[in-house]
This record gives sequence, C-alpha cells and structure tokens, in this order.
Amino acid sequence: MTSYSYVSPLNGTSFRATKTRVRLDTLARSRDSAVRVPGTSIRFGADALMNLIPGVGMLTSKGMSAYLIWEARRLGVPTGTLLRMVGNIGVDFVISAVPIVGWIGDVFYRSNLRNMALLRDHLDRVHPGLTSSRGDSAQGEDWGRLLPSYLSQNSAVQKV
Repeated sequence: MTSYSYVSPLNGTSFRATKTRVRLDTLARSRDSAVRVPGTSIRFGADALMNLIPGVGMLTSKGMSAYLIWEARRLGVPTGTLLRMVGNIGVDFVISAVPIVGWIGDVFYRSNLRNMALLRDHLDRVHPGLTSSRGDSAQGEDWGRLLPSYLSQNSAVQKV
C-alpha cells in the first residue's frame, strides 16, 4: 500500500492570520485615513465622516473599531495589548463626544491605525515569516510564495 501525503511549510493558522491581518489593515485605513485633503498631507476616513451624524454615527464608528479588537482577541493578542487597544478606542470616544472639537480630533487621533500597529507588532512576533521586507502585511511578492503552498495543501488528495 502506498501512502501519499504533503506537508506544507505554511500551516493554515498562519495563512488565516495573514488574511485577517490584510482585511483588518484595510478596515483601519478606510476608517482613519482613506481620503487626503487636496494640497495638504491631512488624511481622514469614514470614522470622521460618520461622527458628523450625532449619536448614531459615533456609536456605529466605535462599533466598527470594537470589531478590530474582537478580531485581535481571536488572533491571540495578549490581554495587556487588548487593554491598550480598548484605551485607544476610549480616548477616541471621549474626543468624538465633544461637538466640533471632536470632529477635528477624529482627523488627527487615529485609534484604528494605532490599534493596527499594536496588532501588527503581535503578529510579527507570533508569525515572523509572514511580513514583507517593508514590515507591512504579506502582499505582492510574498503572496506569490505563500498562496501556491496553501492551495496545494488544501486541494491535494491524500491517499492512504
């Protein structure tokens, strides 16, 4: 009897962490720095725009930020780091609660990007091989190396 098996250098957990990292990074950027004000280096995102809607906008915005923390918890981020992430959202909440000042503060205090930096640091320690040479999430040339390995692992027929 012949036994065929394939052992991938990339385990499924690492690949899921990479996919989640890319998804959350996109979410954080869209929430905090999606649009640049022409002629300046000032950037703002959906978070600042949603906070213009009294009450509902702020709660929806902070709910989306809480999702990032929930995903970080699923990825095994330590409690101390999660508390720092909650603190970032708390500071953003307090700033946002003040009319006019809060709208301006949302442009300059980017809690989602701060939380993504904390999450990125954790993932770099836990999955060090999944970052590019620039230090950001595995994209571009890294996907060319990682994706075929993952696909062959999940589509290979194992015969025992």
